[in-house]
Amino acid sequence: MVVSSPAAPPTPWSKSLVEPKIEPSAYVHSLSNLSGDVTIGANVVIAPGTSIIADEGAPFYISEGTNIQDGVVIHGLEQGRVIGDDEKQYSVWIGKNTTITHMSLIHGPAYIGDDCFIGFRSTVFNARVGHGCIIMMHALIQDVEIPAGKYVPSGAVITNQQQADYLPDVESEDLEFTSLVLGMNDARKAVYESASESTTPIRNELVNTSSSTSSNGSSRSFSTSSMMTSPYLSQDTVAQIRQLLQQGYKIGTEHVNERKFRTGSWQSCSPINSTRESEVIAELEACMANHAGEYVRMFGIDPKGKRRVMESIVQRPDGSQAAKPATTSAKRSSYQSSAASTSSGQVNQDTASQVRHLIQQGYKIGTEHVDERRFRTGSWQSCTPITASSESQAIAELETCMANHAGEYVRMFGIDPKGKRRVMESIIQRPNSKEVQPASSKSHSSDRQQQSAPTYNKSSASSTRLQPEVVEQIRQLIAQGNRVSAEHVDQRRFRTGSWASCEQVDSTNASAAIAAIESFLSEYEGEYIRLIGIDANKRRLLETIIQRP
Repeated sequence: MVVSSPAAPPTPWSKSLVEPKIEPSAYVHSLSNLSGDVTIGANVVIAPGTSIIADEGAPFYISEGTNIQDGVVIHGLEQGRVIGDDEKQYSVWIGKNTTITHMSLIHGPAYIGDDCFIGFRSTVFNARVGHGCIIMMHALIQDVEIPAGKYVPSGAVITNQQQADYLPDVESEDLEFTSLVLGMNDARKAVYESASESTTPIRNELVNTSSSTSSNGSSRSFSTSSMMTSPYLSQDTVAQIRQLLQQGYKIGTEHVNERKFRTGSWQSCSPINSTRESEVIAELEACMANHAGEYVRMFGIDPKGKRRVMESIVQRPDGSQAAKPATTSAKRSSYQSSAASTSSGQVNQDTASQVRHLIQQGYKIGTEHVDERRFRTGSWQSCTPITASSESQAIAELETCMANHAGEYVRMFGIDPKGKRRVMESIIQRPNSKEVQPASSKSHSSDRQQQSAPTYNKSSASSTRLQPEVVEQIRQLIAQGNRVSAEHVDQRRFRTGSWASCEQVDSTNASAAIAAIESFLSEYEGEYIRLIGIDANKRRLLETIIQRP
């Protein structure tokens, strides 16, 4: 069996023979090609068939806990460098606990942050990928900087910064998928070792093929047969627990009965302080047993940032496990992520997406309600103020307002904390699901807008094809000095989020803007169309689908 040389042969770019620096706890398969000025951190796993060549571009740095899967190629150009987390220059820097999956290409200059996932056959070149990003299959990332915590759908081509800035955030179901892939690859490590016992590996420091010692000294199992299982938890949930613990997160649990589930009034179970997988699973099962007949959800807790990650329901009142999330590529309707995982069912996908956009752009969320009799006079009353800056908490408080005022109209809006103005006002609940007619111009919200925004003729700004709420949104956007535009996509490309822009809408008149949007409905009949609101700084204020095939 051929074993690759640890030193790079002399080339026009590398005159000296520089050997890789490999931590003793790292595993480098004998059928991988590793050469040149490469630093491999602790507990890194490099699978067979990988090629990591630091000759033309160097040095490379692969941080601790990272997993490089079969067939990955890492190379770099002679010119161009990135700044690593140690403030030094590198051709390629890969952060901690990152997964580079099968047949991916990382070509320097390239920086990939901690806790990232690079999907099968994806390419990253001349780019920076922030911490916690997920790049799915067959994607191209080039000449851009991806902000931390963003999701890139399969087949996406991200080659300009505007595309990168509009990417959606990573959600819990995305993390569940990546943790499952990583857990399976960890188990495969024992198979690699067993198959290579008769060969001469570059690096094989594991004495026992069924377990190894992690960087914190605790025993970690790699054998498929010895991986933790549970009769009460699904394999996906166990894999999720394992992934969270490996990345240094704590595990939290909450429960709620069916009546309070709609209002999001979750209560904490006993704190789980252990970092051992078996003990965490036991305590989670105890929470489920103590609250049989209720919903139970689990989440990771970042000990530094005090934030939640990978929130998921693990038990329902009928005792069943939560349904497995839909395939990620199928559930994405665009470069905006679905909020179904953060909503208990009262808030639809478009409203949840609107909440996400508002919070991401620094707005607060406000809510008001009114009964049918007072709806005509616009006598809205405020619900309890929503102070949450977390998407899931804001949606829970929004649903509480809807539940407390069942049988009434409820509307939501964004609040600019600096200018004290409203943006993106929309009705989200109606009595008996009746179609909403726009409130009279005497409403106090309209009065407020008329004090600070251009006036317009509401009677002329109407539509026979657009829903009243969409017409009202266009009016609101135009009145506040914003622009509107639209995008369309056919059914085949809808799954990949490959939206194309409609003709530009230049008018600042509400009637003309509504007419332009209506024309798009006719022009692209049989396709998805979404309305876009754009402020003076070219930021998107609104993305909502207004036509479906």
